[in-house]
Amino acid sequence: MQATSPADQVIPPPPPPPAIVGGKVTVSGVTATPQAVYDALRAQGRELRNQLEGLSDRRNDLSSQLRDHPEMDASERTGVTSQIADIDARVAAVNKQIAASDQATAQAAGVPGAVVEEKPPVRTGPPDEVFIIPVVFTIFVLFPLAIAWARRLWKKPVAGPMLIPPELAEHMMRLEQTVESMAVEVERIGEGQRFVTKLFAESGSRPLELPK
Repeated sequence: MQATSPADQVIPPPPPPPAIVGGKVTVSGVTATPQAVYDALRAQGRELRNQLEGLSDRRNDLSSQLRDHPEMDASERTGVTSQIADIDARVAAVNKQIAASDQATAQAAGVPGAVVEEKPPVRTGPPDEVFIIPVVFTIFVLFPLAIAWARRLWKKPVAGPMLIPPELAEHMMRLEQTVESMAVEVERIGEGQRFVTKLFAESGSRPLELPK
């Protein structure tokens, strides 16, 4: 008799998704809306995996006791071995429950309306340019001026307090006014973008009417 290879074995197709009756569906004994059933089955799967992880940690602890304490007498070792065997049986049962839960979750995911994609959060507040411009101004304008001024003080110390030259003060004032005006313009652009986005959101799929 010729043995069949894994490629020759016929894999049964997955069961069809359950039908929705009255806006509710029943999967693995849970009857609710498709999304509620899917969320409940996913929560069940997470809880079963947490239980499996706890059982595995407990088994590792018991195995460490047998390995690290060879001085235990026969009765103690028998008790620990019995606990390990009980945990192994529970692990096998939880693995079966996880397999059944995964199958039910996959079946519930095939119901229309069960999986709902989360919408990205709506960004509020000023645009990024408002924060970028001051940083760029500080790095490329104020920082080199501060270094040049420090080098000048280091090379040419004076007895009295140093005063900023009028030319430099006027130049810095013009730069500050320029940056402020740029920030105001960027804020206006951001307000215009938010206004247009709001119009699109309120209009929905309705086409905008051009003025006659």
